[in-house]
Amino acid sequence: MEDKITHSEVFGFAKKVDYSSDGIVSKRIIQKSVGNITLFAFDKGQELSEHSAPFDALIQVLEGSAQILINRNPYEVPAGQSIIMPANIPHAVKATSKFKMLLTMIKE
Repeated sequence: MEDKITHSEVFGFAKKVDYSSDGIVSKRIIQKSVGNITLFAFDKGQELSEHSAPFDALIQVLEGSAQILINRNPYEVPAGQSIIMPANIPHAVKATSKFKMLLTMIKE
């Protein structure tokens, strides 16, 4: 796996992050004052506990599947599907299988 992503490079996100046994791996792809794009790999059963953010966040599931809770409502999101978590609403992420996702947060 290549660690570094450079501009003007054709690549697949899923190949840019590896799973860690019983863990969550994150890799910041772009960090700007207007928002961030972060790549994640979750081992099965791992989760991000309930929290909220002051801006909208888009999850794109690249591999596997996840349960996304938004305002305590569960949504099953398989590979190839996406969901938007609205600003200031509690949300959580749980890996129902090993999964990789791309998280895009846009600040106002």
